[in-house]
Amino acid sequence: MKQSLVSAARRALSLHATTPSSNWRLFCSSPSSPSNNKLFVGGLSWSVNEKTLKDAFDSYGDVTEVRILYDKETGRSRGFGFVYFSKEDDARTAKDAMDGKAFLGRPLRINFALDKVRGAPVVVPRLPHIGDPTNRNQ
Repeated sequence: MKQSLVSAARRALSLHATTPSSNWRLFCSSPSSPSNNKLFVGGLSWSVNEKTLKDAFDSYGDVTEVRILYDKETGRSRGFGFVYFSKEDDARTAKDAMDGKAFLGRPLRINFALDKVRGAPVVVPRLPHIGDPTNRNQ
């Protein structure tokens, strides 16, 4: 299976070289540090609540919202949450200062949060001759 995926990718690249670019759509992933003011905070202790998390980040700027996600069945923290700042620069400063630091006995993992897109269609271009059993040598 893995070998067939590799050969399909090679065929797609060779087709790309001979196909006019107007038929191709380019999809790029988000940059490594997207421009936003929302931080993902992982590695939270079960004893952390919204107030203690907000207090920990308040010194870096105006925290507008804090969300900790909880397990529906047990009611326990799932160990991660989100901290929203009013300014992107404040979020960046907080990320740089707090990432890897111990908070209530556990090291924090902090990244810029990516917005989750729900219901958006995923477009995958259909490449001619790929998966066609009559065209195995192309």
